[in-house]
Amino acid sequence: MSVSSSFKVRRIVRILKKKYGKIPWWPGDCDEVMIGAILTQQTRWENVRRALDELHRKDLCTLSAIRFADMTALEDAIRCTGFYRMKARRLKCLAVFVEVTCGGVERMAVMSTPALREGLLSVHGIGEETADSILCYGFSRPSFVIDAYTDRIMRCIGVTEPRNRLKPLFEGVLAETDEAYRQTHAHIVEYAKEFCIQKRCETCILVNSSG
Repeated sequence: MSVSSSFKVRRIVRILKKKYGKIPWWPGDCDEVMIGAILTQQTRWENVRRALDELHRKDLCTLSAIRFADMTALEDAIRCTGFYRMKARRLKCLAVFVEVTCGGVERMAVMSTPALREGLLSVHGIGEETADSILCYGFSRPSFVIDAYTDRIMRCIGVTEPRNRLKPLFEGVLAETDEAYRQTHAHIVEYAKEFCIQKRCETCILVNSSG
């Protein structure tokens, strides 16, 4: 980790915190966070919110319910998120992991963060971004989420570390609390939606501001 990269990360953390302040997180329980982490793969959050509402309507918004749910009913409920057959299978795999392998959310909650992360990564369809989302937002663990937005912004500001080094880079800069990790990740997502997705590169304050 270079001093230059650490300085650049500290700078964008400061700029984005000033720009966005505290961003609230939706008040779902741990099951809903885990389900949402699967559903958000390759889709927009608006679609995930619709799917979660539909799962609630059908009494399927718990991993216990998903474990025993009819596959067609599950697929129909999450269809709006895209890749719904694949995501339904992944939700089933996650449900088995949580309910059978771990013995429920309560037992997962007392596992060490490294052990829990390793277990999540063993589940079909769960990569590092999804695992860290579950850890940070579902279990309140300080495990920073690196997504495509973060990777893109880092490249734009001249951070040359490969993607697999970005997580320890942020974790070396931020206070070791899930709140600090959540807020910084949320700031990056909001910024990416406002500037990167809209291709407003010429007005990017992270690149063009002295900070």
